[in-house]
Amino acid sequence: MDEIRLSSSRRTLYCWLLIFIFFCLPNDSSQGPNERRLINDLMRDYNVLERPVANESDPLLLSFGLTLQQLIDVDEKNQLLIANIWLSLEWVDVNLRWNPVDYNNIKDIRLAAYKIWRPDVLMYNSADDQIDSTYKTNVVVRHNGSCTYIPPGIFKSTCKIDITWFPFDDQKCEMKFGSWTYDGGAIDLRLASNEGDLSAFISNGEWELIEVPGKRNVIYYACCPDPYVDITFVIHIRRRTLYYGFNLIVPCVLISSMALLGFTLPPDSGEKLTLGVTILLSLMVFLLQLAETMPPTSDAVSIIGTYFACIMMMVAFSVVMTVVVLNYHHRSQDTHEMPAYIKTLFLVWLPKILRMRRHGKYEENKKSQINNKIKELQLKERCSRSLLANVLDIDDDFRLQNSTSGYLHVASTEETPIPHSCIHTQRELNSILKELRFITSRMKEEDEANDIVAEWKFAAMVVDRVCLIIFSLFAIISTCVCLLQAPHLVA
Repeated sequence: MDEIRLSSSRRTLYCWLLIFIFFCLPNDSSQGPNERRLINDLMRDYNVLERPVANESDPLLLSFGLTLQQLIDVDEKNQLLIANIWLSLEWVDVNLRWNPVDYNNIKDIRLAAYKIWRPDVLMYNSADDQIDSTYKTNVVVRHNGSCTYIPPGIFKSTCKIDITWFPFDDQKCEMKFGSWTYDGGAIDLRLASNEGDLSAFISNGEWELIEVPGKRNVIYYACCPDPYVDITFVIHIRRRTLYYGFNLIVPCVLISSMALLGFTLPPDSGEKLTLGVTILLSLMVFLLQLAETMPPTSDAVSIIGTYFACIMMMVAFSVVMTVVVLNYHHRSQDTHEMPAYIKTLFLVWLPKILRMRRHGKYEENKKSQINNKIKELQLKERCSRSLLANVLDIDDDFRLQNSTSGYLHVASTEETPIPHSCIHTQRELNSILKELRFITSRMKEEDEANDIVAEWKFAAMVVDRVCLIIFSLFAIISTCVCLLQAPHLVA
């Protein structure tokens, strides 16, 4: 009997030890079964189609926020904005409340988004193929019914690109979120914050983020009498100008300066027209490169497009004026005669205005040329006379006539006939004088022709100088006007 009593007492002791150990275990050891029981109890009579409000006439308050992670791309050609964004939605579900004491102090659980009711909030201006590009994450549900849903996603939205000040432009891309089926009487959207969360934003190399303000709108659509509430976030970005400055603006300025240098190139070099055409073609290449990045719109013309058009027009006109200069430079007396108004304009007035001293040097050169010609004529005449005297051997006759001057006087008084040799000498001298007059007239004509050619060449120089000044002023003024009109030059 004593052994039976001892064994029963031991069994009782073991039972009390087991009970003590069971109640002394940590709470985590019973978390799994309690959470499963909690989920089963919550989902037993739950309906995902039911709007979770205590009174069906009251709207469900939905807090909406946005966290911008990264600007992936701004497609100006297709007018799209692609960004990595986390949405933040919070609401209260009255059908998901429990007492934590009944479930071993469980205060929150995670439920799949498709198992509970969630608001059908979509981005109205989405350009994604699926419209809703969010990843369906779990919903954090707390014991008081508060639900927090933070779905991330790559959002592709439409964005009207204003290229007026490209590449010194600011863009404001809107992202409009709202319930697709519930009106303002069923779901009341509220802003969680007046601005988007930028604490984890990754900076972009092409765009600088200025701000992301949010605004709550109440809109009446034509389809429905009830108002619809939406939350619109405006992503304000500014283009960084360093890339476009080094790859578009600086080359354009250098090319325009090379077009101006073409007016300093001598026309006789033969490369004056080739340089202008080459510069025009290079500008066309840059203009095509610019057109590839711009949307095909006629609403506005970009400021850099206007600048390129001005420079291209300047280069085109410079090519035209180069043709005029070459035409003037290669004119002669046989093809063109300088009109009086051109002579007055390009040889008198414009040289005085441009301080191109031509008349003094020209007259000195002309006088020196005339003196050289006179000396050459005198030398030729002397040579011809000496040659004639040597050929006809008239030096002896002249000496004979000088020694017998009395005979000549008597012969002249008595009308003695002139010897045949003197008559032949006179004829030769007359023919030589005719040749000298012809040579002199030809030399005068050549001088006049050279003078006319020199006048045309000087007129070409004046046109070159005028074009250099005019196009230089045009390039400087157009560059300053286009750049100073921009809202900002450095970003």
